[in-house]
Amino acid sequence: MNTPSALFVDLYELTMAQLYYECGMTGEAVFELTVRELPDNWDYLIAAGLERALDFLESLRFEEDDLEYLLSLPQFDQRFIDRLRTLRFTGDVWAPPEGTVVYPDEPLIQVVAPLPEAQIVETAMINQIAYPTLVASKAARAVDAAAGKPVIEFGGRRAHGSEAAIEASRAAYIAGFEATSSVEAGRRYGIPTTGTMAHSFVLASDSEADAFDAFATRYPATTLLVDTYETADGVANAIRTAKRHGHGSVGAIRIDSGDLLKESWQARIKLDTAGMSDVRIIVSGGLDEQRIAELVGSNAPIDIFACGTSIVAPPDAATLDSAYKMVEYQGSAVAKRSPGKPSIGHRKQVWRLADHDLITRVDDRPPDAEPVLQHVMSSGQRRPAGLDSLARIRVRAAGPRGPRHVEIDPSLLT
Repeated sequence: MNTPSALFVDLYELTMAQLYYECGMTGEAVFELTVRELPDNWDYLIAAGLERALDFLESLRFEEDDLEYLLSLPQFDQRFIDRLRTLRFTGDVWAPPEGTVVYPDEPLIQVVAPLPEAQIVETAMINQIAYPTLVASKAARAVDAAAGKPVIEFGGRRAHGSEAAIEASRAAYIAGFEATSSVEAGRRYGIPTTGTMAHSFVLASDSEADAFDAFATRYPATTLLVDTYETADGVANAIRTAKRHGHGSVGAIRIDSGDLLKESWQARIKLDTAGMSDVRIIVSGGLDEQRIAELVGSNAPIDIFACGTSIVAPPDAATLDSAYKMVEYQGSAVAKRSPGKPSIGHRKQVWRLADHDLITRVDDRPPDAEPVLQHVMSSGQRRPAGLDSLARIRVRAAGPRGPRHVEIDPSLLT
C-alpha cells in the first residue's frame, strides 16, 4: 500500500505548527472531521477510508529529503526542522468503524493529540476519508437500486489518479459491489476481479464472429461484448459462437450502449429462443442509482449492472462538504462562528438509539444507547477496533441504511 509521505500537508499546517512550538501551544487538542450537508437526494453516508488514515498516522515520519526540502523554504528554521525529524503521531483516534452508516455533523474521525500533531495531519485525514466515504455512499445507492442483482465496478480509468481508483474499488466493494475490473485492487485487497473485452478486440479482428470465437476458445464461460456494431447482430453472433463451442462456453453478453431496456429484452428473447436461458445479460454505460432503479422498475431482464464514472466521479457529488475543525483545546470547547460555516464545539460522541441518533458531549451517555465512535488508535498505535477485515466491514455496510433522525444535544450549542 502506498502511504502518502509526511509532506502530504498544506503549507499553512506547517507554518502554524512552527508557531505552535515557538509559542508553547502544544496542549491537547481535539479535531473532528464532519460533513456539514449531504449532496442533493442523499440521506446517509457509509464511512470508509479509516484504514488508510490510520496507516498514515502510524507511519508519519519526516525523512531527511523531506526536511532538506523544507529547510530550503523561507518559512522554516533549523530548530523547527529538528523538531520534525523526531516527530511521531502520539495521539488517540476515535471513529465510526468502516462500513458504519453515518449522518451530517457526526464525526467521521476524531483526533485527540498535541495541537501541532493534530494540525499537521489535517489534509491527510480529509483526503484519506472523505473520498472513500463519498464513493462508498454513492455505490451503496446503486446496490440498493439493483434490488439484489449484482453490481460490478470498472471506474478506474475515470478516477482522478491511480490511488484514487484503487481506493474507489475498495469503497465500492465495502458498499456491496460484487467485483472490480482493477487488477491492482484485487491484488491489494482481495476483491474479486472481473472483465470482458473491449470494442478494440472486435475492431482488430477480421469479423465480430472471429473475435467471439477467439475469446470463447481461450476463456471458457466468457462474456461477449455485443454492441460494437449492431447489437442485434452481436447477439446473433454470440449465439452462434455458443453453439459452436458448446454449452457453457458463453457465460454472458454485455450491452454497453443504446436503449438498455429495449436491447436487453430483445437479447433475452433471442437467447431464450436459442435455448440459452442460462446466459446472463450485463449492461453498462453511464449507469447510476437512478438509471438502475428505472431499469429494475421496468422489469428489464438484466442480470448484472456495471458502473464506472458515476461511482468513482459522481456527477451529482464531486466532493463531500467536509471540514476538519478543532472543537476543544486544553479541555475547553472552541468553535467557529463564521456565517454559513459555524462549527459545533466540544469533543463529542454519537449515540445510536432505536429510532434516532443523538450527538452529545463525549461522556453524556443516554440509556439504551450504543456509541458510534470507537477507540481505534491509542498513543499512535492502532487498537483492535481499528483492525477490521474487509469482509467484516462489508457485512457492516450491508446492514440497515437509509434516512435517520439526528438530534444534537442543546448543550453543545452553548
